[in-house]
Amino acid sequence: GILSIEQLISRVGVIGVTLMALLSGFGAVNCPYTYMSYFLRNVTDADILALERRLLQTMDMIVSKKKRIAMAHRTMFQRGEVHNRPTGFWGMIKSVTTSVPGSENLSLIQQEVDALEELSRQLFLETADLHATKERIEYSKTFQGKYFNFLGYFFSIYCVWKIFMATINIVFDRVGKTDPVTRGIEITVNYLGIQFDVKFWSQHISFILVGIIIVTSIRGLLITLTKFFYAISSSKSSNVIVLLLAQIMGMYFVSSVLLIRMSMPPEYRTIITEVLGEL
Repeated sequence: GILSIEQLISRVGVIGVTLMALLSGFGAVNCPYTYMSYFLRNVTDADILALERRLLQTMDMIVSKKKRIAMAHRTMFQRGEVHNRPTGFWGMIKSVTTSVPGSENLSLIQQEVDALEELSRQLFLETADLHATKERIEYSKTFQGKYFNFLGYFFSIYCVWKIFMATINIVFDRVGKTDPVTRGIEITVNYLGIQFDVKFWSQHISFILVGIIIVTSIRGLLITLTKFFYAISSSKSSNVIVLLLAQIMGMYFVSSVLLIRMSMPPEYRTIITEVLGEL
């Protein structure tokens, strides 16, 4: 029926899985780029000082040109040019064709000031970016930074492997029968030749891994959506944004449950399938 749980979850899951795919693609690129020291450009204190010196020189030029504009306005005011400026068509022609000795071309100077202010904004953003990169370089030298750097390489390889296996499954129309944890433990045990209860430990490790995936993915989703909503929210749109966030979280949760089935042992996978229906 139209109101059955299979129909509802299948329609919600289409949007939710698409949303998860987009966020996962963003995370797969952003996470290694953020944490791996390979992508860090070499920034020295000399580079930062040189850029800050350029920024200060630009600010000094802006101040000097604005001072020239203010002094020109003051001179014009003292000469009565502001109050006694000729009006009408012939007055405009006269003001354009005649110039007062020592007067400044204010429009040209104002254009230069606008250009320098835009340059100063770009220099400021670049300076802030260099400082952030310098902090990331210092952080990458710590123990936690080296740990995240290792995780970046690990998850990059894992992402490439998942893309490869997903492509094979789509081309050959295969459905995974073994969860990744159990398969990985079986390969490791067979390779090392040790005695290990694969079935017992794979269940616990799978549940721990699934819990970590749920917590980290929802946390990442909330952080990303919070930044997005801060950028577009206002006093009029706050209620709509909260409602939209609730809808997205609901779709995201349902889709997480649908996709987590593939990371669980078969006996627990059937329990979720019985609850959600044959999807």
